[in-house]
Amino acid sequence: MLPVPLIPHQANLRILKSAAKKMNIDASKFYINIDRTANTSAATIPIALDEALNKDMINKGDIILFVSFGAGLSFGAVLLEW
Repeated sequence: MLPVPLIPHQANLRILKSAAKKMNIDASKFYINIDRTANTSAATIPIALDEALNKDMINKGDIILFVSFGAGLSFGAVLLEW
């Protein structure tokens, strides 16, 4: 099973930590790379996914949750079995 099941949009570390706290999920369950890549806009999730794949953190059959948000309170999520 993927040790980090959430790959969120990397807009802001404060937002990611706040979301984890509000959902009562340990922030270590989020794959976070914003400290190295900054906010790369629409590419944040694909970049994080590529990093997780290259670190062998994702295996066939793993369930991954991708979550994104944007201006105007828009948001989206995908639950994917790899």
